[in-house]
Formats: sequence, structure tokens, C-alpha cells
Amino acid sequence: MTTDDPAPAQSLAAAYEAGATLEGLVKKTGLSYHAVRDNVLAAGVTLRPPRILIPECPPGMIDQYYQGASIRQLADKHDRTYSQTRRMLLQAGVSLRPRGRR
Repeated sequence: MTTDDPAPAQSLAAAYEAGATLEGLVKKTGLSYHAVRDNVLAAGVTLRPPRILIPECPPGMIDQYYQGASIRQLADKHDRTYSQTRRMLLQAGVSLRPRGRR
């Protein structure tokens, strides 16, 4: 499959626009990542920004948050950024407290 053949490029583009990832199309077609990417781009598709994978919360982080630790304290303790710690807690389904203590 090359960019010289518009039919495969169009089918890859259609699959990508329907939600498939470039990595998923690589696995499905057996083509290289660059071949898939080149075909999708040749079909005139604008690529989506990459999704940032959020790691799971380290053991005990959720309990520590529920026991009163702040996101900043957890970030420092687990060697993460504030934003990354907040995203991990949200991904784990934690209801965050309002900002600041008053």
C-alpha cells in the first residue's frame, strides 16, 4: 500500500476518521507506522493530537488524598507534577475537594 494508490489511502483515512488510531491501523494492516501515517496524510486528513497516557495512581495515593493530603503534597511525595497527580486522581474516579482550605 503506497500513497500512489488512492484506494488504500482513502480506506486508511476513513478508518482513522472513524476513530482508529495510527497504531491500531499498523497492527491491522501490517504496514509500518510511517506508511500508515503517510497514506492518511496523503488522503488529506489532519491528524489528531496524540493522547497523553495517564498512569494509574500509585498504591495508597487515593487513600492519602481522602485522609486529607493535598494534591501538591501527593505530587511531591510520589515525584509527579501537580497536573499529572490531579489527572491520575480524576481518572481513578476521585471527587476532588474545592481548591484551598478555608
